[in-house]
Amino acid sequence: MIALDLIADSIPPVHTSDTIQKVLDRMVEFRLRHLPIVNEEQFLGLLAEDDLIGESDYQAPIGSLALSLVNPYVLEDQHIYDVIRLFYEQQLTVVPVLDAKSNYLGLISINAITEYFAQITSVAQPGGIIVLEINNKNNSLAHMAQIVESDNAQILSSYVQAFPDSTRMEVTLKINKQDISGIVASFLRYEYDIKATFNHKDINDTARDRYDSLMNYLNL
Repeated sequence: MIALDLIADSIPPVHTSDTIQKVLDRMVEFRLRHLPIVNEEQFLGLLAEDDLIGESDYQAPIGSLALSLVNPYVLEDQHIYDVIRLFYEQQLTVVPVLDAKSNYLGLISINAITEYFAQITSVAQPGGIIVLEINNKNNSLAHMAQIVESDNAQILSSYVQAFPDSTRMEVTLKINKQDISGIVASFLRYEYDIKATFNHKDINDTARDRYDSLMNYLNL
């Protein structure tokens, strides 16, 4: 996924001739706190709602204001992770997209990023969630997938969260199966540390105890 794929065509930029009132109305309409200023195809900068709040004449054109515009943008072929980084680092509600000649192509809104995350994490699909805590040297997604698939299930999505100054990390797996009790038992059998489980029919906080009891029985 690249930046060009997420451009929101329905949100127009503002121009230097637009009034402050018009810009504020547009921000309210699209529920945004930023909008790009564009002169024909030239990107001039990103206008923030805070830049306009102290102005008294709301009929004044944007071009008449002394603005210290920030200039964050991505190129059309940059990866979506670069877009997310700008949203996070600069606390933006839109990120402008330019072509190789620095011409303005459009913008990516925070809503588009939310929808993108919903898609890649398969939140709309039913299933269970397993959160594992593992050593970062033993991070084998192939082995985790093998365990899940042995129970006639599949991993719909996964992501990893590392912890500073630690050799441990969390791996979150979204499974296309609501009853994940058998998969949980398999992870325990392979001595994975299960931190949490969600969204399955048989929520059982004593999975480790049941597994230990089974092992004790088999060892009799």
